[in-house]
Amino acid sequence: MDLLRAVIVGAYGTPYQDGLFFFDFHLPPEYPDVPPSAYYHSGGWRLNPNLYEEGKVCLSLLNTWTGRGNEVWDSSSSSILQVLVSLQGLVLNARPYFNEAGYDKQVGTAEGEKNSLAYNENTFLLNCKSMMHLMRKPPKDFEELVKDHFRRRGYYILKACDAYMKGYLIGSLTKDASISDAKNADSNSVGFKLMLGKIVPKLLSALNDVGADCQEFKHQQSS
Repeated sequence: MDLLRAVIVGAYGTPYQDGLFFFDFHLPPEYPDVPPSAYYHSGGWRLNPNLYEEGKVCLSLLNTWTGRGNEVWDSSSSSILQVLVSLQGLVLNARPYFNEAGYDKQVGTAEGEKNSLAYNENTFLLNCKSMMHLMRKPPKDFEELVKDHFRRRGYYILKACDAYMKGYLIGSLTKDASISDAKNADSNSVGFKLMLGKIVPKLLSALNDVGADCQEFKHQQSS
């Protein structure tokens, strides 16, 4: 086998929560002496400093970024699993703004934290757009997985959107989309809330189309 397609589910505690992120891997004839090459299905959006619109994946383990020690590919110990775990844990993380080269120096500064919050707002909006795109055009052979995922998680996705429009910090929710820290209220910008307010009806329609049960959410909104 020299071609592989994998999907990563965005983790809670991050702006990628409940999103689906698809990657194609090509294992060249020299594999495992050299790393696989990777392509990210972006849908045309830049959701992360390491993932480009054209599908490029910047990761030291793939030799597409600088790294040292176990950060780079080792033919005797590195694996596809290690690549996927790195993408999930190091790339699709809670504060992706600081993945940008040199921006890690801003961690803990007022400017850096402010920029990180704004980046997370935009990332969550793009995550919602990516969800709608995937529901309309699921990658080949993953059609049922995509539908099943959004059927099961649709209510929680909408519940999270509602919490964020009320101002709760992006990434502060638990997996059932309940509030984990009440002190985070009113953390999001007015512009973000307005943009998300425009996206939610479209997201609700897309979820209905794949058979997600959103009646409880509609009932909560009307009561």
